[in-house]
Amino acid sequence: MTMSVHTNTGAMIALQNLNKTNDDMLGVQNRINTGLKISGAKDNAAIYAVAQGMRADIRALEAVQSGLDRASTIGDVALAAGESISDLLVQMREKATAAMDPSLDAFSRAAYDSDFKALLDQISGILQNAEFDGANILDGSITNGIEFLADADAARSVTLKAQDMSIGGAILTIAATASLGSVTLATNAVTAIKTSLENVNQALANLGSDTKKLEAHSNFVGKLMDSLTRGVGDLVDADLAVESAKLQALQVKQQLGVQALSIANGQPQIILNLFGG
Repeated sequence: MTMSVHTNTGAMIALQNLNKTNDDMLGVQNRINTGLKISGAKDNAAIYAVAQGMRADIRALEAVQSGLDRASTIGDVALAAGESISDLLVQMREKATAAMDPSLDAFSRAAYDSDFKALLDQISGILQNAEFDGANILDGSITNGIEFLADADAARSVTLKAQDMSIGGAILTIAATASLGSVTLATNAVTAIKTSLENVNQALANLGSDTKKLEAHSNFVGKLMDSLTRGVGDLVDADLAVESAKLQALQVKQQLGVQALSIANGQPQIILNLFGG
């Protein structure tokens, strides 16, 4: 190798290697700071694109799960209201059956009738308050049920069917004007209550089935989100134990590079010895 004061090849090589080591250290420090081995498109464009697509799916599924949670709550509120209505119908049947007794005097019949109508009013109050987030699937305001998104692409939906328990309707066949004022009226009321009770219990079974289906799908969406999150982690997360070992090795390499550069920079001093007296 030519010895020259103008060109120090050894120093240039040592500096290039030191710069490469410094660049490697910056990369390792960035992975340690962010916890990511792929933090941007320039790290690995293909993997970054795949990870971003999976992140988009996760965010979309979060919206889906939020809707499903709302659906489950609407169903739970309706179930609680429907079960209360069923309990009230049981009490109403008791009052109506007692009022069928022809031996009752006018005062006793009036008392039974008053209790009966009070229970009927309670059913009306329950129907009005069986609402969550503006949705009531028992009072007849919603006819075909409510659809909720089922997947991230909004290609599928699940439906929470409405169960119209309006008084005098298809399920609660008992009329709002029902009375126990006579044996005949009480007999008619018992017949209507028996039919209504069967219908309500069937509606509750249907509603319970729908709510359980929604909860099962929500659990599936949650598991799918967990799987996608793990997938993104496998693609972009850094192994910090490995990065720690790399950092220590690069620190040693950096120190050696500085020493090599120092030795190379001292090389021209040898030339002075060649011209010494």
